[in-house]
Amino acid sequence: MSGPVRECVVGVDLGSTTSKAVVLDPDGKLLGRGITNSRSSYDRAVEVARTEAFTAARFDLLKTEVESAAGPEALDRLLRAFRLEQMLFQLGRLHALVDAEIGRHPQHARAAAHEAVGRIAARMADEEEQRFRSAGTGATSDFFRDAAGSAWSRIAGEVAAAGGPDFDFLLGLFDKCIIEVENEPLELGFPQHIDGALQRCGRSEALSKGVHAAVSARFETRATVGTGYGRARLPFPKEQIRSEILCHGLGAHAMFPGTRTVLDIGGQDTKAIQVDGNGIVTGFQMNDRCAAGCGRYLGYIADEMNLGLHELGPLAQKSRRAVRINSTCTVFAGAELRERLSLGEKREDILAGLHRAIMLRAMSLLARSGGVVDEFTFTGGVARNPAAVQALEDLVRESYGPRKLNISPDSIYTGALGAALFAQRLALT
Repeated sequence: MSGPVRECVVGVDLGSTTSKAVVLDPDGKLLGRGITNSRSSYDRAVEVARTEAFTAARFDLLKTEVESAAGPEALDRLLRAFRLEQMLFQLGRLHALVDAEIGRHPQHARAAAHEAVGRIAARMADEEEQRFRSAGTGATSDFFRDAAGSAWSRIAGEVAAAGGPDFDFLLGLFDKCIIEVENEPLELGFPQHIDGALQRCGRSEALSKGVHAAVSARFETRATVGTGYGRARLPFPKEQIRSEILCHGLGAHAMFPGTRTVLDIGGQDTKAIQVDGNGIVTGFQMNDRCAAGCGRYLGYIADEMNLGLHELGPLAQKSRRAVRINSTCTVFAGAELRERLSLGEKREDILAGLHRAIMLRAMSLLARSGGVVDEFTFTGGVARNPAAVQALEDLVRESYGPRKLNISPDSIYTGALGAALFAQRLALT
């Protein structure tokens, strides 16, 4: 039986590499956030991000229902168990699709390929189980593609080195099948995933009651506003579309009311924004259409190095001597990277130089927009990269002196939050 209807508003940020959604209640309280890659289909990416946001809203409801009875540790374990159930489900789908793809290859290669892929999938599932048992320790990514891709590449390399199928062949199988897996919304499986998580955690009256409330909840969207690089693709009326500049300015102000300068580095572009005390944009500068120095550039570097995007920053932080990088052009990135490696430069030193070069481009935009004024807020996916943050802090200090730098753990959702706040205003009219 369905539970009570809960009204909400939704903001969608359709980015070039990731799409985000934020769900607020009519009073502006955060209910849930969702994120996915945008690499194959903008339409599907919006659906997945919105679905993930409503899944998170169900967890917020569960938390409200049972936190006092079950305690925060029990809820944290339940959430981790739920994410594990989702991950194992997606790994199972990936394994099935790869097996089907192997069936299209010559008969003599199938048995070895099936056996190798089975070993890879089993290792990946076992590592996820171990991470859950160790309370989620170990670096990973919010994105299934990145987390799975990093593990698949590492284990496939070991399998190939031990006499298994060719590494490039195994990596090609992953690349062929990953898009379909990452673009499957998981909310339709919410009752099954949460039930499996509940079994892992041990059923209790408090948790079972909260899970029932989360499963039976119904959400009614009063208004939706979209923004982002791909906003023209959104099937919304014109009054439900806002520019990225406006949404990032308002979202940054909502997160940090003292914000006066905003730097957003997204997948395809970089934005330097000046705002007033109400979050209204007073000036801005954007890079050209080139993706140099943006998230897509870092994604390309990660692919060249067979790393997950989330691994770049921590590796760069191990550097003791940053290599001077001549170009952050995505077209030439691979060639310069291979040249530097052939000269014996260490990967961490190359990455440290790349991060500094990216931030030098951002500093130029900031200067043209009006400089860095207290308080300074860094948003976008690249704000999650610790090496990028360190390089930015160093350059701001060198150019402007001490400045308060705000970075939220949820900085990647800033544009979607701004869009949701505009949706809140629409709902009130």
